[in-house]
This record gives sequence, structure tokens and C-alpha cells, in this order.
Amino acid sequence: MGVALCTRDGARFLPAQLRSILGQTLPVAEIVLSDDASSDGTVELARSILAEAGPGGPALTVLRNDPPLGVTANFEQALRASSAPLIALCDQDDVWRPEHVQRLASRFQARPGLLLAGSDAATIDAEGRPLGFTLFAGLEISETEWRELRAGRGYDALLRRNLFTGATTMLRRSLLELALPIPDSWVHDEWLAVIAAVAGEVELLPEVLTDYRQHGANQIGVQRQRLRGKLRKLVLPRTERNARLLARAAALVPVLESLQRQGSATPQQVEKARRKLAHERMRSALPAQRLRRLGPVLRELRSGAYSHYDYGLADAARDLIQPV
Repeated sequence: MGVALCTRDGARFLPAQLRSILGQTLPVAEIVLSDDASSDGTVELARSILAEAGPGGPALTVLRNDPPLGVTANFEQALRASSAPLIALCDQDDVWRPEHVQRLASRFQARPGLLLAGSDAATIDAEGRPLGFTLFAGLEISETEWRELRAGRGYDALLRRNLFTGATTMLRRSLLELALPIPDSWVHDEWLAVIAAVAGEVELLPEVLTDYRQHGANQIGVQRQRLRGKLRKLVLPRTERNARLLARAAALVPVLESLQRQGSATPQQVEKARRKLAHERMRSALPAQRLRRLGPVLRELRSGAYSHYDYGLADAARDLIQPV
């Protein structure tokens, strides 16, 4: 059992996370710590805390990056250096419940085809106080998405949006042979999840196994969605978001075509990725004049593309209303 831990100036919160790893009911054998140019003694602190476990504690491998690689490339580096058959992704500022590793690992034992699993988490503030909502509540996972995941159609759900948060995720090392390298346009957790859903099985456990810290400096986090915030998105410029979605769809197609040649993806999965790409190209090409968007958006609605690859009517409305 291994852990891929990425750090950057994490001395404030890292001790609690490392001690929670040492306190797991299923012991961790290996920790790969990939550090992005920390200047606060993060690495030295990690060595000191892990030494508390004595000779029976996890083996520690340290990788130092200067200049920093950024969060996705940093995690890719840590994963490449990990040798354990099961690898848990780990953020520096969270706290694992004692059964975190054991509960996730048990799902891989029960399901030989499972490539990636995640769980729910309780959100906490910088001081460890509960924020009053869970990760899944913040993500607002729908009943349709739960049905797709339970029916083995996680790929369909993940073509619309990511549902897996790296801080709660465990994967089989064999997934890395299919998923690496991670394209620059993707975040590590969402890329690993979608490739796992193509080549095997994915699972979300509705169990709180992590205290997910939100402290204002998270590189990636979660917020509870309020109606006011949702409405505010309608008046935000659309260009940057649509360009990001287009870049991700464009990066996915050739990888799935390669996986199909290897026998790890089906023609149907590749075709869905191509249709997703065509849909995002349409959205990115919508004219600045809102009235001229109506025809293309209505055609995509009738074809079902907004339901298959976006949030349905909500994203169609966004495409009609948002400024360029």
C-alpha cells in the first residue's frame, strides 16, 4: 500500500496529515513525497514526523522540484515513482480518518476490475472546525450520476464533469500504464478518473473517510453552491471556460483512439469522445451576438448533446446568456 503525497510550503498542516497516515488501521508501506520548491522546511518536517514510526514505519522517498512543477505534474511525478500496487493520492493539508486506507483498499479486493475509487469527505476550516457540509454535498452529485456510476457507466457521467477528488482517491498502479502522461489541459484526478472509467471500473464510496481542509489557499477545493453564485456564473465571460473544455476534449480523443488500438477502449467510447469534442467546438465557436447563438444551441439541445456532455438546459442557458 503506497501514498503519493505532494507538498508545497505545507509545514502548517502537514504534521496532522502525516500522523493520520501513520494511524491507519491498514498500515501504509510506502510514501513518495514530491515537493514543489518548499521554503518552509516541509521536507525536513516530514522526515522528522515519519521517523516517529521507527523502523516499522513506511519507507519514504523524497523528490524535490525547483522550479516547481505545478500540482498536476507534481502528482504525476509522485505516481511514476510509486511502486505499490495500490496508491492513495494525498494532499498535504487534509486529515485521513483511521479507516481511510482500509475501506478504499477493500473495494479493490472485492472488485478485480476496479481501477480507481474515491470517497466522500467532511469539509473543515483551517483550524479543523467543521464547515457543515460534505464534499459530495458541495459537488451536488445528482441521482442520475449515482445511477450511472452504480450501473458501470461512470464514463458517461465523467464526460459531463469530474466527480472524483484526488484527496480522497486510490488507484491501481496498472492504471498508470494507460493514463500517463497527463495532458497539460487536464487536472490529474479528473484525467485518471476518466481513463479508469474507459479501461475498467470506477467507484465512489458514500462514506466520509477524509477531513477535507478548506483554508483559502487551496490549489483545488470545493465550495457549497448557493443560488446567487450559480446565477453569477451566467454573467461571467464564457471564453476562458469554453476554451478549457475544448482543450480537454481535444486531448482526450487521440488517447482513447490509442487505447482502442490496444484493446483498452471500445469504438463506442471513442465515438462519444469525438461527439464531446464536436460539441465543445460548437460551443467555443458561438458568436458574440446572443440572438445568433439560438439556432446552434437549439440544434444541440434537440440532438441531446447538452444532456450527454453538459448540464443539459442549464448549460444551454449559459451559452445563450453569457458574454464573450
